[in-house]
Order: sequence, then C-alpha cells, then structure tokens
Amino acid sequence: SYERGEPVLADLSFSVAPGERVAVVGATGGGKSTVAKLLLRFHDPAAGRILLDGVDLREIPPRWIRERVGFVPQDFFLFRGTVADNVRMAHGEISDERVREVCRIVRADDFIRALPGGYEAPVAERGATFSTGQKQLLAFARALAADPRLLILDEATASVDSETEALIHEAMDALLAGRTSITIAHRLSTIIKSDRILVVHRGRLVESGTHAALLARGGVYARLYELQFRPGENAPPAASRA
Repeated sequence: SYERGEPVLADLSFSVAPGERVAVVGATGGGKSTVAKLLLRFHDPAAGRILLDGVDLREIPPRWIRERVGFVPQDFFLFRGTVADNVRMAHGEISDERVREVCRIVRADDFIRALPGGYEAPVAERGATFSTGQKQLLAFARALAADPRLLILDEATASVDSETEALIHEAMDALLAGRTSITIAHRLSTIIKSDRILVVHRGRLVESGTHAALLARGGVYARLYELQFRPGENAPPAASRA
C-alpha cells in the first residue's frame, strides 16, 4: 500500500497460527492500522500477497471475508434500533439466545439488563446515551455474535477512559479466548498477554516476541512501553502470557 507515492508497509512478513493471539504495535503513523485494512480487503497490497488458509486474499470476495471475520474498529458505529439489533448487525439470523450469550461473555449483559427494555431498549443515533466503555462492550459483542474464525481489533480501546480500562481488559480476554486474533494497538496495556507481539516501525517489522522478551531486549517496544508507563505510573506487569 502506498501513501503519497511512498509505501506504507515494506518487507512485512508474518504468519498467524490457528488460535494464536497476535498483536501489532508501533508509533502513530507507523503503518500498523494498514495491516487491518489489508486483511479486510479495504485495500489490496501493491506488491506481495496475503494468504488465508493458503488462498490469496485477492481471490476471495471482500464481503465473504467481512462476514466471517469479527472486526472491532476504533470508531465503532451504533445505529437507530434496539440493542439486540445493534449486536446482530448484518446477521439477522442470530437468535436472541446467542445475542444474550455473547453479551454475557464480553461483560455487557449487566448494563444492558439495567436499561429500560433491556435488549429491546432503543438506541439513539450513534449510541449517544451510552458511555464509551458501554459502546466498546457492544462492539465486542457484535464482533463475536457470528462466531468468527478470526478477530481483528484495530485500535479498539484507544478512547476508553482509565476508569473503564480494567473492565475492558477483562472483556477483551473473554472475547479473544481460544480464537485466532490480530490486535492493532497503541495502548500497550491491552496486549501484554498476547502470544506474540509484532513491532512495526516506519512500515517495517523490526521486532517480534512476547511482552517480557521484548522488554528485556531494550529496543523499540521497550521505548514505547517506557513512554506510556513511567516508573510508578500504573505500569502493567512485565510478564508474558501464562
């Protein structure tokens, strides 16, 4: 992919195993969100290939991909309708039971049941009556509703306030459990449990490893971490996923 004639990504190569939890991190403008756009075929690569189970992604219709991949964007959109309608989105065949199930999984059930009307409560334009954290939980529920093979989160927690962050971390763990996932992240606290963290710098993959291994290396990832978590400022533990 190119921007102003310059490649946004170059020599970027990695694979994701079934069930693996992978994160892509890097400084703003470093090209990490382009990865999500390519995987969902919002853009196609100008050079190279992306393979899904050995098949070139350009041979697969974009709609087929997007119906089978759970995607949580940074700017999550809620439309006029009921809460349940917003969780189903384009998958009208999803049962009421499944809607409630996924909302329980991602910790959204409690606040939904507290609404007048519960799952049939009306949603205002763009979800104006919900907090940022509540909208985030609904985004997770929508992504999970169709039981996708792959989950992609693109800066999904960037605008969540610190008071809600602990709940969002818990919901993310539940959302990603046992699923293949790629999380594009700026907030490093959300990805420390990843099986593998890919560090993209100026469009290139410069580091790869667990949170603990990358901190020990003292490279780009360690510097990003230090910028976000000064000593004594609520830094998450420097431990890899158990």
